[in-house]
Amino acid sequence: MAFEPWQRGEIPGPIKAVVINKPEMVPALVKKAKKPLFIVGTGALRDEFNGKFPIDYAIRIAKGGNIPVVATAQTVVEFKRRGFTPTARMSLMEIGGRLTDPEWSVSDNGAPHDLVLMLGLGPYYMEWLVGSGLKSFAPHLKTISLNRFYQPHCSWSFPNLPVEEWYKNLEKIAQGMEKK
Repeated sequence: MAFEPWQRGEIPGPIKAVVINKPEMVPALVKKAKKPLFIVGTGALRDEFNGKFPIDYAIRIAKGGNIPVVATAQTVVEFKRRGFTPTARMSLMEIGGRLTDPEWSVSDNGAPHDLVLMLGLGPYYMEWLVGSGLKSFAPHLKTISLNRFYQPHCSWSFPNLPVEEWYKNLEKIAQGMEKK
């Protein structure tokens, strides 16, 4: 007799994230989506490289794709310092819970989201847990992790990357989103 773990969402399982080897695929996925959403957390305020932070790329990606942004914790303050106002501010656990509802939308027009980008949802295990919940209980969503480390529960994720390569990839994605 086979036993299944009672914590279905706590194991990677047979379905794991497709590795993003070419960052140019991300803008194509976003443009194909009907209603993308971008969740940005406090991890986007760390890992400065050549005077830039991940939040700077998040702004460019969101503006380029006209993607609503949900900021977690004090991230909203940093967005506003950079002249960008997020669509909403929520805790990571709250947004993770709301996204399991296939009818929920952060926007007023009511169309539900079909793609979620995630950046800076640290520490690592927090994004892992939210990704697990979305994979298990939000089959209507596709998820893309733009963080440095592989997230197995997302639909697509970068492999584990050195900081310099990660920033090059974020730059390519931002450039791809800014092209009209």
